[in-house]
Amino acid sequence: QVQLVESGGGLVQPGGSLRLSCAASGSSFTFYVLGWYRQVPGKQRELVATITAGKSKNYADSVKGRFTVSRDNAKNMVFLQMDSLKPEDTAVYYCNAYHSVLSSDYDYWGQGTQVTVSS
Repeated sequence: QVQLVESGGGLVQPGGSLRLSCAASGSSFTFYVLGWYRQVPGKQRELVATITAGKSKNYADSVKGRFTVSRDNAKNMVFLQMDSLKPEDTAVYYCNAYHSVLSSDYDYWGQGTQVTVSS
């Protein structure tokens, strides 16, 4: 059974940093696109950052220059280093693993971890 488990969320002051981790199990995720999304109540879930199997990275404009996504294929993990945090970064952050092969999509989500940026 595929499972994604996030950790590292919490309360941080504006300008602070947090590092989110996501541990994947139940499959090899070497060829998956791994990513982070976030959602606030009443709004759609939005992309934060993704990283491909070849380690190409994509970021939302709102986090470019502040957040860094990385992955460790040997450990089946993906990370999100968040620096210079702002109150508007407050959200539940979700880990995602996606792979499309032979017309089949494999799309997995973690349970989410709360990030609150407040003084």
